[in-house]
Amino acid sequence: MQSGEVDAAQEALMRFVRNFGLHQPDRTPCGQPLPVSEAHAMVEIAREGRIRQVELARRLRLEKSTVSRLVTNLVSRGWLYREAADGDGRGVLLVLTDAGATAAARQADARRNRLTALLDRVPDDQRAAVVRALQILAEATVEPS
Repeated sequence: MQSGEVDAAQEALMRFVRNFGLHQPDRTPCGQPLPVSEAHAMVEIAREGRIRQVELARRLRLEKSTVSRLVTNLVSRGWLYREAADGDGRGVLLVLTDAGATAAARQADARRNRLTALLDRVPDDQRAAVVRALQILAEATVEPS
């Protein structure tokens, strides 16, 4: 790979991160007053309906202690509750409360609206290529087994 390509990719990525608001850890890029890690947790829990805390840590690529604090924050907000996992005395299942499901849906709408507005500014004939490039970058971040 050419160093010019790396420099250009780095500059573009840093500009995107700043312009999209990904560098603000206490606010989602969609304007929700919620730490980004908690927003990601809400996505995973809403997607699954209930999820083991250890699985959430794995998906978010965060330390167990970090996820424990994050979960405590969501419980304090009234958006989440913990329950014992069946057949596992130490296992913890995470489940959204009704208020949490409402908050997760509101966050999903905000994400969708923000991304729609962004993609609307990409020329029609380049939109599919942009989406595919994002998919390729996401796949490239997965460590080989």
